[in-house]
Formats: sequence, structure tokens, C-alpha cells
Amino acid sequence: MADETETPIDAPARRELSPSLRSAIGAFVVMDVMREANRLQAAGGDIIHMEVGQPGTPAPRLVREAVKRAIDDGPLGYTDALGLPALRERIARHYADAYGVNVSPSRIVVTTGSSAGFVLAFLALLNPGEGLALPRPGYPCYRQIARVLDLVPVPVAAGAATGYAPTPDALAAAFRDRGARAVVLASPSNPTGAMLSPAALGLLVETAREAGAWFISDEIYHGVTYGAPAATALAFSNDAVVINSFSKYYSMTGWRVGWMVVPERLVRVFERVAQNLYISTPAASQVGALAAFEAVEELEAYKAVYARNRDLLLEELPRAGFGRLAPADGAFYVYADAGGITDDSAAFVRRMLEETGVAATPGVDFDEEDGHRFIRFSYAGPFERMREAAARLKAWRG
Repeated sequence: MADETETPIDAPARRELSPSLRSAIGAFVVMDVMREANRLQAAGGDIIHMEVGQPGTPAPRLVREAVKRAIDDGPLGYTDALGLPALRERIARHYADAYGVNVSPSRIVVTTGSSAGFVLAFLALLNPGEGLALPRPGYPCYRQIARVLDLVPVPVAAGAATGYAPTPDALAAAFRDRGARAVVLASPSNPTGAMLSPAALGLLVETAREAGAWFISDEIYHGVTYGAPAATALAFSNDAVVINSFSKYYSMTGWRVGWMVVPERLVRVFERVAQNLYISTPAASQVGALAAFEAVEELEAYKAVYARNRDLLLEELPRAGFGRLAPADGAFYVYADAGGITDDSAAFVRRMLEETGVAATPGVDFDEEDGHRFIRFSYAGPFERMREAAARLKAWRG
């Protein structure tokens, strides 16, 4: 009898297993920068984190106290896939209070951060091979999630020439000529902080409606504005799909809880997809999110720090050689055109981190075409650290 460990002579050679084509996406570069910044910090470096869009403040006190009570009161099991009824009702009331828009609690879908909201929206609204219009520059995970789901990112120029927003004509062309069946638009924007006026937002919502395309509104930076408040797409269309999060204004990034507002006729569609992909958002995070709405005084104090940081950087970054800055109307970012300094933003921020201890994100994360000359600075940290960063950058640039 042949030795069972021997390979038959005519057996085919074993192929090496490979990852799927869907997984062949680019890195979320800011996370790579953060990893290197954390490595240097662990080695004793004095690192100032201006790379990740993450508040340097904890979740509000009321949030933490509510979750402590919930932990002590009993098990925190699965919730409904759409979220805790009390949280959905409170989110719906938020739209009436903040925007004067009536939204039924039945249209609210609580998600595991806004990231899960984008996955749900793309899966529920688009078929494989269809196009998704994305402003350029824009949040990189839009295009990477789209690629994983076999969708086709359709970049739409939204640079300085158009106030860092797509024009209605450019968006209409993406729908008409380039196969886009939906658009994702953030106002305030990441990475630029630019914000659309209500009239401009309404024109873009109408452009999508006329094209028979979905309008997905990323509103996660609502609340973090420094002049007029941001408008919601729901003021212009009940067919808009809105995605928001407790990560930014509510200072709850690590809690991974967000929400969507979806058309009534699609609630069950989103529910089925959410049930199968996520079961439900963590119950403890939902309890905390419910309490977050009552923490406005503390949250506004956080925002006052961002405003002070913003004013500092808008004044000091030009003195360090970063003279052409995006509007920074909202969010907590300054997007700097560093074309006079570098044509390789990725290499530049690596050297800046090594030589100054200031971590920032290269524009190539947000714009595959022109990002090589841009750098994003996040100013969500403590004021004294932002002032130290500005001093280091000015000294480094000489």
C-alpha cells in the first residue's frame, strides 16, 4: 500500500490561496499615519496628533453616567436592528428642534457608526457596477467602500475653483454621461471644512432628483460650524438618505454609534440588510447616545475650543508656509494647498512627523488626482497642543 503522505505523481500542483479582487483597495492613509505617530509616541516621542478627525475630549459626563447605570442595571443584549425605540424617537425630535423638519421615528435607522451607514446605503440603493458620484477631494472611505461593493466611484471636481463643492452642472454630467446613479455629499466637508448654503444644497438635491439618482447626505459634522448652522438635505427631499453620527459633535468616536434617516418605503429594506450584517448596534453605545442629546452645554464648550483652535491655525499656518487654505466653515480641519512647498504630500508629512512630531494627513488620502500637493490638519485637540504645533511648524519651516 502506498504511503498516504506521498503526493500522487499526477496530482495537480497546489495553488497558493489569494485574497479576493474586492479586497484590492487602498489603505485609509490617515490610519497608517496614526499608527506611525502612535509608534513614535510609544517610543517616547512628543507627538501632536493633527492627523485623525477625532475630538480630543471624552464623551460628555451625562453619557458616561448613563452607561454606568445601564451596566449596573442588567444585561445589555441585542436591540432591534433599527435601534432602541427611545433613541429613534429622540433622534426624530432632534430634526424638529434643530432644523424645523418633521421626521417620523419609523424612518430612523441606528447604525454602528456612520461607516456602517455608508455600507448599508450603498448596498440598499445601488447594484454592482453602478456609479457613485463623489466630490474630489472627499472622504476616502466612500470610494474604498464603493470598490469593495463592486460599485464604480465617479469623481466630481470640487476644488478651490468651485468653492470646494461640486457644481450642479458637474453633478448633472456625472449622472448623464458617466453612469452615476447616486451621489454622496458632505456639508461641512471632510477634508476641507467647506459648507454649502441652504440654497446651494437645495440645487444639488434637485439635480439628483431630476436625474432620477439617489442623494446621500453625509451630515456627521453638523453641529460643528462657526457661523450659520448647516442645512439638512431633508429640508429639500424626503427621498434623500441622511447619514449622521455621534462621533464628531457629540465626541463619541470610539463608541461607534450613528444613525440614518431613510425614505419610509425603504425602512424594511434597510432593516433586512442591517439584521444580517450587524444584528444591532451595541446597546451600551445606544444608551449613551440617548443621553448625549441632553449634554449640549458641555458639547458647546468643546466646540468653543475647536473655534479657538481654528482661529489660531488660520492665522499661524500661513506663517509656516501653508498660505492657501480651504474655507474651514465647519468640521475641525484646515485643508492646505502646500504646492509651493512640496509635490509629494505623503513624503512631506512623513518627514514632518519625524522632524517635528506633528502628525497630519496627506491630501492623497482625499484626492487621488491632485492630493499630492495638499495636507489636512485636524484641530480637534487641546488648544495648547495646537499652539505648540504651530510653533514647531514655523520653526521647522524657518
